[in-house]
Amino acid sequence: MPTTDFRPVHLPPEKVEEAKEALERVRGYLGEHRGLSRISMSVDEGADRRPLTLPREAVELLAMLLAHLGAGRSVSVVPHNAELTTQQAADLLNVSRPFLIGLLQAGEIEYRTVGTHRRVLASSLVDYRRKDDQRRRAAADELSQLNEEMGLL
Repeated sequence: MPTTDFRPVHLPPEKVEEAKEALERVRGYLGEHRGLSRISMSVDEGADRRPLTLPREAVELLAMLLAHLGAGRSVSVVPHNAELTTQQAADLLNVSRPFLIGLLQAGEIEYRTVGTHRRVLASSLVDYRRKDDQRRRAAADELSQLNEEMGLL
C-alpha cells in the first residue's frame, strides 16, 4: 500500500504568477469544452511533444489546485480513504492534537484504534467539518433572527 505524503505544497512568490496563468488557460479550455469527459493535451519531453489524455475530473482538480496555489495558499491532497494519525488529522483541521483527541473521545469524529494508537479516516474529518459548518451556519442564522426580532439591525 503506498504511503501518502501530507506535506503541503507552497509555491514561492516568483511561481505564483505561473500558476495564475496556467489556471486561466485550464479554466478557458474547460469552459470551451464543457461536454468532454476526457481532456487531451501535449506534454513536452525534450524535443518530443507527446499527447496526454486525462479524465475531466482530474483536470478540474488541477484547476482547483492552481486556484489555491495562485492565491498564495498551501495545498495538500489527501485520499478520501486515507487513515491519518491524530497529529495529521489535527493538522488538517487546523486544531491542536489535544483538542482533536477531545473530539474523538466525545464521539464527534469516528476513529479506530490500532494497538494503542488512534487512526482517523480522512472521510470522517470531512464529515465532521461539514456537520460543524452546518452547526455554525444555524447558530449565525439564529443570531441574525434574534437581532431582527430585537430591532438591532
